[in-house]
Amino acid sequence: MTTEKTEAKGFRIPLFEGLLPIKGSQVPTEVIAGITLAALAIPEVMGYTKIAGTPVITGLYTILIPMALYAIFGASRHLVVGADSATAAILAAGLVGLAAVGSDEYVALAAVLAILVAVFLILARIIGLGFLADFLSSTVLVGFLTGVGIQVALGQIGGMLGLEVHGHGTLGKIVADLQHIGETNFYALATAVAVLVMIVGLKKLSPKIPGALLAVIGAMVVSWAMDLQSHGVHVLGTIPSGLPAIGLPDVNWSWDLIQKLVPVAFAMFVVILAQSAATSRAFAARYNERFSENTDLVGLGMANIGAGLSGTFVVSGSPTKTQMVDGAGGRTQLTHLTTVVVVLLVILFLTGPLAYMPEAVLAAIVFMIGLDLIDFKGMKKIFVEARAEFWVALITTAVVVVVGVEQGIIVAMVLSLLDHVRRGYRSKNSLIVARQADGWRTSPVSSPAQFEPGLLAYRFSHSMYYANAEQFSEEVIELASSADPTLSWFCIDAAAIAEVDYSAAATLRSVYGILKDKGIRMVFALASEDLRADLDRLGITDLVGKDAFYATGDDLLNAYHQRKQ
Repeated sequence: MTTEKTEAKGFRIPLFEGLLPIKGSQVPTEVIAGITLAALAIPEVMGYTKIAGTPVITGLYTILIPMALYAIFGASRHLVVGADSATAAILAAGLVGLAAVGSDEYVALAAVLAILVAVFLILARIIGLGFLADFLSSTVLVGFLTGVGIQVALGQIGGMLGLEVHGHGTLGKIVADLQHIGETNFYALATAVAVLVMIVGLKKLSPKIPGALLAVIGAMVVSWAMDLQSHGVHVLGTIPSGLPAIGLPDVNWSWDLIQKLVPVAFAMFVVILAQSAATSRAFAARYNERFSENTDLVGLGMANIGAGLSGTFVVSGSPTKTQMVDGAGGRTQLTHLTTVVVVLLVILFLTGPLAYMPEAVLAAIVFMIGLDLIDFKGMKKIFVEARAEFWVALITTAVVVVVGVEQGIIVAMVLSLLDHVRRGYRSKNSLIVARQADGWRTSPVSSPAQFEPGLLAYRFSHSMYYANAEQFSEEVIELASSADPTLSWFCIDAAAIAEVDYSAAATLRSVYGILKDKGIRMVFALASEDLRADLDRLGITDLVGKDAFYATGDDLLNAYHQRKQ
């Protein structure tokens, strides 16, 4: 995967990056995947409205204009943008005390929050915060998606058993399910099992068959024919229809109101940035596609502007729905535009049949999505090839399952950064030696090898900064003190040194003084132009002399041979 970086200068807003190009042969599959997404997403977003505290119809609105705008302005070909449980929960907590839950004022404030989140996303694009996604390594992405899969799958068990929702968090839900296992509704359980069998069976028969869609339609027909609600099976119930009114939220706009809502909006912005980036990057890596975090910020911002102006709540990238679309064969945003059309038709004409949808069906479908997200093969591969990184991935998985998705993302970013720092903190340095048979080669720092008698070439394999400067100092002084024969020149091979910070420069000056006292000259080889600029600015060039820099190893050798001529 390559990540496209849009430069600050020449700012532009790319369009349809997630849609074009598209092959004509792929269109039927995209359309079917879009219909399948609609079948899953429509009842799911209705559940999110219960978390957010808004009317059921606002859930359908999150799929309408926001999803269409992301398809136009977003960068990911795979990311599904819509309602999200984490942001819905933050919204509900943030509006406590500001308005009565479900009231017109409450809905308007939720729309204001969506607009404020959009402002944060657009500002993040302007000042270039898309790079934050770079702190999510492929290792923690595997752990993150696996954790999300486990969390989602375990969270649906109660729904498949027909139990009322109890407990908070993954572990709390499991405990509650066990405590109420005796209240299992066997009609709901049978419905869920039938849906699972149908989805798995049709997938094995042919991956192109939309098993989830057929299961949803079949379940609604059975629910209507057998009147499952009379047997205690929870169904979605009556859903009002009607298109959203477009316009600014009807609130008493004031600076005091904005001050109250900004912290809530910022919290949702952080979750959206992290979760959406993690999902987009994971699927871009899966298909080796270009992906621009900055363009995605614009797409997410426009989606939330659409949410705010159409009277619904904040939207974010969804890892579960993205996985579902991928499993159905969707590979571009055409899938999501198809979903928009389906939802439009449903809002206008088809809200009636949805009333018969058993909630156990939704739970079963989401359960399958969770299982698909669990990447045991990826975790096993990391365990075999990079044991230390496996523990990073496992910790990320555990935090997502036990604490939450948004906390898991933060931990993933921190662990990725710490892993990078760990590598740079104790870099694997080496010595350059010359051999008659096979030319120049590297040798461990622990060896006494010299490039030529009296000349030692030391390769520092990382940028120099405050954390690894002490390692540099210790190794250089030890090499100079134990050299046999005594050194005349000490060369720092700077090919891998991208930059030097203030603390490392102070260490360089100190080491220079120690070498000078021993009668050893410090020189540099293979320093880049950027590194030379750093050394000039920090006064190192004036200290060692402009003639102490050599572009190639041959130049270094020639100068060393001619030093006394």
